Amino acid sequence: MADPVPIRTDAVVVENRSEGGANRRLRLQVDGWRGFGPGQFVMLSPGSRADVVRSDPLLPRPMAVYRAAPAGAGAVVEILFKVSGRGTGLLADVLPGQRVALVGPLGRSFDLPESGERAILVAGGTGIASVYELAARARANTEVSVLLGARTRDDLMGVEDFESLGVALRLATEDGSAGEQGLVTALLEAELAVDGTARVYVCGPTPMMRRCAEISAARGRPCVVSLENTMACGFGVCLGCAAPLATGGYALVCRDGPMFDAEQVAWEGLP
Repeated sequence: MADPVPIRTDAVVVENRSEGGANRRLRLQVDGWRGFGPGQFVMLSPGSRADVVRSDPLLPRPMAVYRAAPAGAGAVVEILFKVSGRGTGLLADVLPGQRVALVGPLGRSFDLPESGERAILVAGGTGIASVYELAARARANTEVSVLLGARTRDDLMGVEDFESLGVALRLATEDGSAGEQGLVTALLEAELAVDGTARVYVCGPTPMMRRCAEISAARGRPCVVSLENTMACGFGVCLGCAAPLATGGYALVCRDGPMFDAEQVAWEGLP
């Protein structure tokens, strides 16, 4: 099934609340929303759309679609993000009733696992926002395990939402404040040591994704990664999100991805 055609619109802020630490949950009413595939993203203006156009900062920010319901008039789209700079700081300040420019959904979505094929979803930091919908849809046809990692408890996103799905959930934090102490990649090693028949899906910091790719390859398991390169447009014009390929040349994360088979990526060329 083809991914929905993106729209360009001004979305209305329904809710914007803290999720602990620097994490935020932004809920937007989006008229004409056509649905989305798991792992797709939108481009959001850095802050509200005021009567006077602001040019600092100018460029929109790519944000994974966490979940949305229902498609059609007045759909509510949820975004989870972390305040990490001026643009996301302005997004954190938008108030209910204000408008945010939105383009999306963009990019290719995750392919769902085959019926009966176990799926292991590994996500770290803001990458957690990219895998919730994949877990929600995949659980209907197969066994799903979700491994979430972060530096501290406050950096984890959406834990209660994943718990409500009824999937197997394990947490890892570097300081041990939630779940097991250590890296989420250690949880993946343990999962594949017990059952090496799964398909692995990964989103998070580049070093984490690269290590997950190595672990999966060592077990002979397919691994799909969702790259999070910086971009300015979201549809292949700015060329700012180019990712090096193992076979040579580059792919654009916004247009050719963000989903790639891990073996396609020249990891040493990514920042």
